Amino acid sequence: AIRRSAPGTDMRAFMGLVAALALTSCAVAPPPAADPASDAPEAAFVRPRATKLPDSYAEAIGAWRTPSEVNAWIGARFEYDHPRALQLSESQRASGPRIRIHEPELFFERPAGVCVDLARFAVDTLRTVAPAANAAYVMIEFDPVVVAGHTLRRHWIVRFEVDGKLYFFADSKRPGHVAGPYHSTRQFIDQYAQYRQRRIVSFRVLESYERKLKQKAPRANRAAG
Repeated sequence: AIRRSAPGTDMRAFMGLVAALALTSCAVAPPPAADPASDAPEAAFVRPRATKLPDSYAEAIGAWRTPSEVNAWIGARFEYDHPRALQLSESQRASGPRIRIHEPELFFERPAGVCVDLARFAVDTLRTVAPAANAAYVMIEFDPVVVAGHTLRRHWIVRFEVDGKLYFFADSKRPGHVAGPYHSTRQFIDQYAQYRQRRIVSFRVLESYERKLKQKAPRANRAAG
């Protein structure tokens, strides 16, 4: 059975580690302007080094308590899957069969994917190990770019909260980086558009990466004649 410490102990540790994480994020300058045609990490982006990492997802969720621990694993392990990015492009999704987003357990075993795979891992994991962080998806819609005949438009990252401030991470463009604190998602989005060198058309904070299907209104029951 997984042993968990007392809730008060977890929260104190959570707040202390995130406070340290926030200071680190503010002290480190953002990387140079990014290649606008790709969601993959920049070649010059330096990942933070992690200490000993869990051997399994079950071990991870039994040990992790904070976003900083999830972030350290992401920085050390995540690899971008370029062919999968084209499979999940706007044009491919419109014409081909639906492609499943990696489940967290499988992603832990083989941490290669694209932005939405990474975001799902971070959100699901944080909701398990640090529910007070209120993890949510941020779906960003850029002006479209065409790569190898495929239209790329959407990008996914993760938002979490500490003491009323907002932080953003699990970004395939800079794995292991935490941006924040911010007072609003709009404040982050404005800075992120400058970093990505792409105009952001819209953004939404979502509970799920899955698109909700519109339900048809029920037919009115016919009156008996």
